[in-house]
Amino acid sequence: MERYEIETFLALAEELNFTRTAERLLVSPGRVSQTIKKLERRLGGALFERSSHHVALTPVGRQLYAELLPAHQQVRRAVGNAAEAFAGISGVLRAGFTTPWSGALFVQASEAFNSRHPRCTVELQEETYNAAIAALLEEAVDLVIAELPFEDPAIAVGPVVFSEPRALLVPAGHPLAARETVSLEDLAVLPLITAVGVSRRWQDVHFPRRTPRGRSIEHGPAAAGWQEILSLVGAGKGATVAAVRAGLYHARPDIVYVPFEDAPPIDYALMWRHAGDTARLRELVQAVLAFAPQPAGRHSDRDLASS
Repeated sequence: MERYEIETFLALAEELNFTRTAERLLVSPGRVSQTIKKLERRLGGALFERSSHHVALTPVGRQLYAELLPAHQQVRRAVGNAAEAFAGISGVLRAGFTTPWSGALFVQASEAFNSRHPRCTVELQEETYNAAIAALLEEAVDLVIAELPFEDPAIAVGPVVFSEPRALLVPAGHPLAARETVSLEDLAVLPLITAVGVSRRWQDVHFPRRTPRGRSIEHGPAAAGWQEILSLVGAGKGATVAAVRAGLYHARPDIVYVPFEDAPPIDYALMWRHAGDTARLRELVQAVLAFAPQPAGRHSDRDLASS
């Protein structure tokens, strides 16, 4: 297959519309149609079902798309990496983070990265967990540091860069607030304020339904953002779980951060899209790992309820 045939087939398989495909490729719809017909004649059968109002992949077309797309992406990455190697790393990389300490790590890493690659700019943006993951999937950012666990075939989960002790956030007037530490069994004492829009696996790890001894944990109100969660805790609606370090940045007179004595830490890892794995991204990842307090190369997916 010629390059233009591959690109035309992949574009039409995604657009399923000859006019939009032509606009995307900056050619005429007739050129798209001719290219696909020529390809189908060579292969010996139809790749698309066509009607006056409908375009769809045939079973063979779907198979070809599934097998051809990863190979095409790999070729484009290889060519792009070679071009970057000759031209030097340049352009813009966008990094997202969900906690202040992750942002501080990105600032350190970005300064070191920019000293080596002054033609490449690193733009930082703080997001909620859900927004950071959505931005990564939607290609609005190239790299994020976010809490584990996370599973998506399009996303590479890299090394853990922070492993933070866990705390129970309780209303300041609650008896647990006077304790030096709490245990996982104390999750059954107050309703647990949870986050909305996270995966079931993430929910189970950070907001379990039962304690290690099998006591039921009541789930109270849920909120989309961190400040909303803190407001609910401060108002006495329940407790929530977060890193002990969060108390240094988000201290409030109506909330007390009580460390767990028996819970696993919260792990924060680098994440990026497989399709966005470029030479400049790898350089930024290495810069982050050089400043990360957590030894590079360790991965984690620990379960709060099973500890």
